[in-house]
Amino acid sequence: MSRSNLNKILNSYKSYYDVKTDDIEEPFIAEAVFHSHDEQFFLIRRAQLSETENHEYVFFVEVDNLKIKELEKLIDIAWKRGLSRVKPSSHHRNSDIVLVVLAQKVDDNCLQFIKKLKLTKNYKFSLHGWSSFQLIVKDFSNGKLYLNKSARNNKKLYEQIFQGGK
Repeated sequence: MSRSNLNKILNSYKSYYDVKTDDIEEPFIAEAVFHSHDEQFFLIRRAQLSETENHEYVFFVEVDNLKIKELEKLIDIAWKRGLSRVKPSSHHRNSDIVLVVLAQKVDDNCLQFIKKLKLTKNYKFSLHGWSSFQLIVKDFSNGKLYLNKSARNNKKLYEQIFQGGK
């Protein structure tokens, strides 16, 4: 897989995310991080009505032939690494963890697994937010994009991101 595909994809993230390609722990080749903090107050700052924090941790990996065992291992590593960065609090709304797999070819047995994958975690019964896992797999052999249910809400966005990466 050419680095130009990866660079096109990372460039689309750079507008809103902090993208890092150096000193990345294996098996990932890049990471993108997004943080959002929102406050609402009444007339003066001390009369705060609400405060929320949203976070997203995106991990990128390249593989030649994606097989189910390798995919399960990558998901486990990304999920654990992402959860280790979550700091639940009364202001925390959500911290989403995203795994983007760039594959030359995806084995057919991975497709049903991808569609059915669902990982979530609540903190103090969602009073301190939650985390969900999104899986995006790009198969460069056929140009198709495979997403789990959590990622399907953003399908058009991911299609635009990967449009230049065929």
